[in-house]
Amino acid sequence: MFASQGSDGWQTSACKSGIGLALCERLLLQDDQIRLCLACRNMQRAEAARSALLSSHPSADVGIVQADVGSIKSVLQAAKTLKERYKQIDYLYLNAGIMPNPQINLKALVKGLFSRNVISMFASGEGLLTQKDSVTEDGLQEVFETNVFGHFILIKELQTLLCHVDNPSQLIWTSSSNARKSAFSLADYQHRQGQESYSSSKYATDLLSVALNRQYNKEGLYSSVVCPGLVMTNLTYGILPSFFWTLLMPIMWLIRVFTNSFTISTYNGAEALLWLFNQKLESLDPLAKYHSCTSGLGRNYVKPLRMDLDDASSLSFYGKILDLEKQIRKRFVPGNC
Repeated sequence: MFASQGSDGWQTSACKSGIGLALCERLLLQDDQIRLCLACRNMQRAEAARSALLSSHPSADVGIVQADVGSIKSVLQAAKTLKERYKQIDYLYLNAGIMPNPQINLKALVKGLFSRNVISMFASGEGLLTQKDSVTEDGLQEVFETNVFGHFILIKELQTLLCHVDNPSQLIWTSSSNARKSAFSLADYQHRQGQESYSSSKYATDLLSVALNRQYNKEGLYSSVVCPGLVMTNLTYGILPSFFWTLLMPIMWLIRVFTNSFTISTYNGAEALLWLFNQKLESLDPLAKYHSCTSGLGRNYVKPLRMDLDDASSLSFYGKILDLEKQIRKRFVPGNC
């Protein structure tokens, strides 16, 4: 999605459904004069999302661009289109993500339901979720390319639209409470060897955001990370058969009385995304993850929590990403190093 508060600024996010669409609706409720552009892989669903937004905000400016962050070719083409269409991007929401073939340990689930760790288990998925990753046509791990590297290439391609010292822009990444340091290895940052590719990719997102701040703040580009909490989206529903969620939902509503991380609805999950839209960029903490929270009584608020990482590790990862970028670009632009 792309949006702005002025005539030349823009903001982007994959937002054909779920939290992205909820964010668009909340942005337009706040100011229907901002300009949005939906960056989506499936154009049919993008058109449906655009129609839904225009039905409630008929005067809104909502564009569409096709972009699949799981394909470098698609990212390069999308960036080319955007540079031809727009002069500046004010906010770039990076929330496209996948969790392919999620497998759940039912024994651990049942055991966890009757333990003191039940809240943590649901909030983070630790000990419950594994994925079966695959390799893309670009020769990269699918989860890594979609959740991390495709976004990075898009950012690099759009630098001229993002970096303006006199009018700063912001990157806003959708991370997760499942982003765990124990699932990530710098020696295997694509997570070829493990079974927690989603968790690894989200921790990589956190590292990359910190590194981008160190590299680009002086050029007028800032990066922040959010956690939407436990939200019921297509990704969440894909983890368990539907009848399991029917059984679990009453328990989840009960647990929300005792924890603020069970946002459940996409409207609630978009709280931190909307909150960042209204903040002064220079005042944000680059080492904080901004969590969408919902109280037991349904009150939404944002809580910043320090991420479990440091500058040294983020810069080491950034070096790896830059090396990979050079390798990948040689395939698409011969002689480019």
